[in-house]
Amino acid sequence: MVNQVTASAQLNKPVLQEGSKGEAVKELQKLLLQYGAFVFLGPDGACVFPGEEVIDGVFGAKTKNAVILFQSKVFLKQDGVVGDKTWQALFKGAPVDMPVLKKGSKGEVVKRAQERLALAGDYNGAIDGDFGTKTETAVKSLQTRTGLPVDGIVGDRTWFELSKVNTVFC
Repeated sequence: MVNQVTASAQLNKPVLQEGSKGEAVKELQKLLLQYGAFVFLGPDGACVFPGEEVIDGVFGAKTKNAVILFQSKVFLKQDGVVGDKTWQALFKGAPVDMPVLKKGSKGEVVKRAQERLALAGDYNGAIDGDFGTKTETAVKSLQTRTGLPVDGIVGDRTWFELSKVNTVFC
């Protein structure tokens, strides 16, 4: 196996990247397939979701692209390398270690939440990284629509709902 140092004592999973091979890659590919992360643009412009043929134990370009798509969905650094946080998110099926955001929060992570809220149809304000009244209202809209307690705060459950917003458009 290529470049597989232990990623996490908790999960005891290797770091995987393009060029890695073996059973850990097959496990990764099965998880990515389960989450619909293997998606390709067909010749007619439609999304193509492959089957188990992608589970071959070889971390090539298709697996790397699937990892990057999954990392994007769960708000991780999109580097195509499967380290501790990516493994955790794969097993949890949700974002991990995300900050709590509320009115007054600022920064890149707020921008990412605003982008996802906009894709979900809940936000039409500026993607400016400033968690103001419009962002709070959008969060409440998402929370109402998804059956969450409505508090206008982005915590674990709201991050999970944001991670389910479709970001692939073929």
